Amino acid sequence: MNPQVEGMAALGGTYVFDLRVSNRTLKLNRFFWNMINAEARDAYLADSERSMSNAGLSDGEKAMIRRLDWIALVRHGVNFFVLEKFARVVKTPNLVVYALMRGETFEAFMRTRQVPSLR
Repeated sequence: MNPQVEGMAALGGTYVFDLRVSNRTLKLNRFFWNMINAEARDAYLADSERSMSNAGLSDGEKAMIRRLDWIALVRHGVNFFVLEKFARVVKTPNLVVYALMRGETFEAFMRTRQVPSLR
């Protein structure tokens, strides 16, 4: 085991993204990374199923994307920073993603913020 991540599994809500995970989820992370390109965004919006299939994603990975299951994607091994790119494509603000990742509604999440009225 990598000594730098030793004990991390005991920290709730911590998901290690290391070389092993990166290698296992390379196609999926590349799919999201490619959302920086207008062509990739347009292709996804025009035909999401074809776009995901062309990226070589597994049925399970496609299902997480269809559900917009943000926390499942992170647990599976998606790098959060590329996931944020995809959130823009599907017009989901960061705060909504954060709320869903915590298992909360957006309204409940905002009540936990220092300035709950600020959106």
